[in-house]
Amino acid sequence: MRTQRQVVDYSLQKRAVLRDVYSSRVGTYEVCDASPYLKSAARFHGEPTDERCPICRRENLTHVHYIYGDELKQSAGQARTLAELPVLAMTLREFQVYVVEVCQGCSWNHLVEQFLLGRDGLAAADEQASARRREARR
Repeated sequence: MRTQRQVVDYSLQKRAVLRDVYSSRVGTYEVCDASPYLKSAARFHGEPTDERCPICRRENLTHVHYIYGDELKQSAGQARTLAELPVLAMTLREFQVYVVEVCQGCSWNHLVEQFLLGRDGLAAADEQASARRREARR
């Protein structure tokens, strides 16, 4: 997405959690705790992936995108499909997106990444492009 910025990737944290599970320092009951709301959001708003669940290895993971921001008002905290995000990014100035992976079989869930979207990113990108053009002319 063109306005995506300030991306935070949680893959190192996920690896640490999985290492603890595989070495039996943490039980699967502690990490397979997706709420019924999260599993429902995965079913109706989630994006299927080709990645297998790292715990049960039977089901493919689903990514759920949650949105938060002041302009969203009552819509804050709702799950949205990936197709809805670019439309929202062009209509709202700025909002935060949290991507959670969910296994609908064993209830594994983990925060994958978070990032900002919105029109404010277009203005920042235009400013950066202008600055690069000015530097190139010197």
